[in-house]
Amino acid sequence: MNESVEKRAVMLAEYIIETNATVRTAAKRFDVSKSTVHTDVSKRLFRINPALAAKVRLVLDENKAQRHIRGGKATKEKYARLSQKG
Repeated sequence: MNESVEKRAVMLAEYIIETNATVRTAAKRFDVSKSTVHTDVSKRLFRINPALAAKVRLVLDENKAQRHIRGGKATKEKYARLSQKG
């Protein structure tokens, strides 16, 4: 595996753990696709550093459990902005 890919996987994992970031947020921050982030932190990282992979998995699982709340909140805010304009 390419050394830069391994470094990116570790950097992504550390960022996600430190900031409790979502895959989408990490993808934007590192200018890569969501698929790349997911592959790096779930598959590649497991081969590189299983302990770090387990830590990032906990954060991603928590984010996944909360995504319906974030989605509902975003929808509520969207319609609040639309009603203020019209």
